[in-house]
Amino acid sequence: MKIPRTDARPLTPARLREAAHALAARDRDLAAILERHGPPPLWGRPHGFASLVQIILEQQVSLASARAILKRLVETIGEPTPALLFEAGEERLRACGLTRQKAAYCHRLAAAALDGRLDLDEVRRLDDERAIELLTQHDGVGPWTAQVYLLMSLRRPDVWPAGDLGLVNSMQVVKQLRRPPSRERALAIAAAWRPYRAVAARMLWQAYLARQAGEAARRGRSTAKGSRARQGVVP
Repeated sequence: MKIPRTDARPLTPARLREAAHALAARDRDLAAILERHGPPPLWGRPHGFASLVQIILEQQVSLASARAILKRLVETIGEPTPALLFEAGEERLRACGLTRQKAAYCHRLAAAALDGRLDLDEVRRLDDERAIELLTQHDGVGPWTAQVYLLMSLRRPDVWPAGDLGLVNSMQVVKQLRRPPSRERALAIAAAWRPYRAVAARMLWQAYLARQAGEAARRGRSTAKGSRARQGVVP
């Protein structure tokens, strides 16, 4: 399969819409998402240290839990900069709700940013592969964290965060697979979406979140109906 050349310019809302329509023309399952939900949100985050810390907090926990910890962190020490995180120390970070491991990761990352071993401006200038290689040299920054940073903060168009559970679950539903795809199968499916795998990821997340919202609404209606039934309002 001939892979189209990647345009590494950061995604803009206009380029995101164009890429979503281009993917829909090649993949009927993505076309169904686009028809039902429209172009996906850009979901951009600022480039910089605070966004990288936020992604570390999101590792292996729900977004709601990560947001709560980040809120407590900001209330305690302020916007997470390398200087403030390093000065806070691991024990104070743990008091904000970080696990022992994540507190250590964030403290070491702050030290690396302060002494120049971590230069996020340099990361922004590199191609995807080299940027991920540089980021993953630091404790706490694995491939998923680096990929999500490039996708969200640098808005790279062809980054695929392999192993993301939301994407795996959404891919299973959208592609009507009998079981969640393995990492290798997910990568093989995503290869057909190059050079816009990050746009396809946004479309799959969009469908996943819409399904979650629909299920929550149905549970709410069911609970309300049961409550009214107990009150004799409905049969």
